[in-house]
Amino acid sequence: MSAQHGDIARLAELAASASSIVALTGAGISVPSGIPDFRTPGTGIWENVDPMQVAHIDAFREDPARFWRFYGERFASLEGKQPNGAHEVLVELERAGVLDGVITQNVDMLHRTAGSRELIEMHGSIATCSCFGCGEVISLAAARSLLRSAPGGVPRCEACGESFRPDVVLFGEMLSQHAILRARALCERADLLLCIGSSLEVHPVAGLPLLTLSGGGEIAIITQGPTPLDEVASVRLSGDVVAEMRSLAAALAGAGAAA
Repeated sequence: MSAQHGDIARLAELAASASSIVALTGAGISVPSGIPDFRTPGTGIWENVDPMQVAHIDAFREDPARFWRFYGERFASLEGKQPNGAHEVLVELERAGVLDGVITQNVDMLHRTAGSRELIEMHGSIATCSCFGCGEVISLAAARSLLRSAPGGVPRCEACGESFRPDVVLFGEMLSQHAILRARALCERADLLLCIGSSLEVHPVAGLPLLTLSGGGEIAIITQGPTPLDEVASVRLSGDVVAEMRSLAAALAGAGAAA
């Protein structure tokens, strides 16, 4: 048995014996869908863009046109993207009663499009935009339509004239306390936390695996590139995320058939 197959078998063993499994996902799970991550040299979104200049709440307030030039391109890059096999495996595991929920750092809607039901979007979602003035909420499609015809490149609310903003957590903003409490509760009681496609560097989400470990659970890290928690992971996989998630599903199905 190869080292990789041995790790998949070990992961399947942990999963089969766990009464509570939770997934924590980052940008890496969406890369196979054609969405670049943020920090990979040469391809990452922040490779040629300073996030503090285009994705900070102060940048939105000071120069909404520059902010929307970036987010207009971001919307365009996400248009038509579909969930991949890794998203689909998580849905299958949830429907089978194996997975208790998905906590994601992603705003790309791919988990909800795939069909994940117990989903915590820690950084919000591009599904909607809200008026910075009166709070009116519009759909992503409506925001795109406004953006295409917006004077000065800034989509504005017809009711109050203020600019819309995507319903994502920008740099300089706090995460939803409700989302944090839900995520903490899931991780504290998890016997196994699957950390998929995350560098585990962005806090406070990066601290969630420590809650699982403190509660006596184990963590498995499935991502390319190093993370700060590699040494405490019970299983560490660094290959293609779709192939590895499908291998895990197959191993669990095989274990079920053999039982």
